[in-house]
Amino acid sequence: MHIRFDVPADPDYPGRVAAALSSVRLRKYGYIGAVLAAVGAIGFAVSWGFAWGDRISPLCLAMVVGGLLSMLYSPWVRLRARRRSSRYAVEGAYDITDDNIMMRSGSESGGIAWDGVAQVRDTPEFWIVYVGRMPATVIPRRLMSAEDAETLRAYMAKRGLLQAR
Repeated sequence: MHIRFDVPADPDYPGRVAAALSSVRLRKYGYIGAVLAAVGAIGFAVSWGFAWGDRISPLCLAMVVGGLLSMLYSPWVRLRARRRSSRYAVEGAYDITDDNIMMRSGSESGGIAWDGVAQVRDTPEFWIVYVGRMPATVIPRRLMSAEDAETLRAYMAKRGLLQAR
């Protein structure tokens, strides 16, 4: 297998990459926030029915507010990443073989050996490549030809790397 494609200097592309990589790590804040907000709302509603409710209602209100802020943290980080990364738009390229994934961006280049890849997660726009438990890079499917994307998908599936969303 030998797949090569170029990445144009699109100002939106680095932001989409940053959002894809950060969403993986930040998903837990949404879950924690939802639990905090739900427990706080239930506690706040229950506290109205008891005489001691006026003592715990500030705590419940703080849990609701903390939960909402936690749920808003992930979209806020993704928005900031998109804004900051738009100035990093440079041309690049990918060169993917049976042995490794080579990436070039501007004057920088790097690679990841397939033997070091723990898993690849499928998202609507990218394949997110993990080395260990950390996302290391993304492979943009929309910049590849359909035949190359299917060849790479089959290769990753054969190696047992491809994980569904």
